Amino acid sequence: MGYTNLAISWFVIWGFLWAVYFMLDGFDLGVGILYPFIAKSDSEQKQLLSTVGPFWDGNEVWLIAAGGVTFAAFPTTYALMFSYLYLPLMLILLGLIFRGTGIEFINKDEGAAWRNAWKWAFFGGSLLVSLLFGVAFANIFQGLPMDAAGYHGGLLSLLNPYGLLGGGLFVLLFALTGAIWIATKAATTLAERARLLAKKLWSITTVLVVVFLIYSYFATNLYENYLKNPLWAIVPLLAVTGLLLTYRYLQRNSAKKAFLAISSAIFLTIFTGIRGLYPNMIPSNIDPEYSLTIFNSSSSEYTLGIMFVVVLIFVPIVIAYQLFVYKLFSHRVTDEQEHY
Repeated sequence: MGYTNLAISWFVIWGFLWAVYFMLDGFDLGVGILYPFIAKSDSEQKQLLSTVGPFWDGNEVWLIAAGGVTFAAFPTTYALMFSYLYLPLMLILLGLIFRGTGIEFINKDEGAAWRNAWKWAFFGGSLLVSLLFGVAFANIFQGLPMDAAGYHGGLLSLLNPYGLLGGGLFVLLFALTGAIWIATKAATTLAERARLLAKKLWSITTVLVVVFLIYSYFATNLYENYLKNPLWAIVPLLAVTGLLLTYRYLQRNSAKKAFLAISSAIFLTIFTGIRGLYPNMIPSNIDPEYSLTIFNSSSSEYTLGIMFVVVLIFVPIVIAYQLFVYKLFSHRVTDEQEHY
C-alpha cells in the first residue's frame, strides 16, 4: 500500500474510532449528567441505570481502541500528548473511574447516604469527562503552544474561551443525546419528561453549535481543508442536517429516529474536526514547523501494515458483537422489570 497511504489510512481509522466513541459513550455520559435531576424517585433512578447498564462498559471499548491506535500508529503523538496534557487526561481517567463505580455501586446498598454519594459520583464523573474531552479537543483544534523547547502551557492555559466553549458544547451535546436515549428506553412517564427536556436542550445546543462554528473560523485553521476541497463540506453539512432532523423527530414524538439523528450528528461533528486537522495530529500555534503530523509521528511502514490487517479482522467483530448487544437489550425498561 505504501507508507503514505498507510499513514493516511491510519489517520482515518483514528478519527473513526474517536467519532464512534463519542457517538456511543455520549448517551451514557449524558444520562449521568441528567441523572440527579430528571428522576423524581428511587424507582426512576433505577430505571435510568437500567437504560445504560448493559451498554456503558461496552462503549468504553472504543475509547481503549482509540487510545491504543494512537499509541501504536502514532507513538510520538501519544507520548507528547500524555506529557503535555498529563493532568487533564488524568482527570478524565478519574472521571471515568467515578462514573463507572457510581453505576455499579449505587444499588449495592439501600442506605440514603450510600446512594446519594454514588449518585453524585455518577454525575460528577460524567460531567468531568464530557467537559474535559471537549476542552482537550477544542485546544487540539486551535493548536497547542509547542516549539523546539517543548510545551509552554498548563491546565489553566487550556481553560481559554475557545477550550471552554468546546467543553460546554460536549456537555450539552451529550446531555441532549442522553435525554433522547432516556426517551427511547425508559417507562412512559420518565420517557415523556426526557423528550420534553430534550426539546429544550436542543435549542440551547443549537445556539452553542452556531457560536462554536463561527468561533472556529477565527480560532483555528480547520476550515482550510474545506476551502481547498469544497466537496468535503458535505461532512459538516450532514452533521447540521442530523441536528435539524433531531428536532423534527422530537416534535413528531419519534424518539428512536431522533436518537439516530443526534448520534449521526455527533459522529459527523467529530469527523468534521478530524478532517479539518489533516494532516496534523496536534498542530502548534507557535510555529507550524513544530506541529505533530501523521507523517512525523507515525510508526514504521511495517508496523502500520501489520496492524492494518489486524484492524480489518477485529474491528468488524467488535461492531458485530455490539450490534448484537444493542439488539438483545433493545426493549424499553419498565417499572416492573428487575433493575440493573
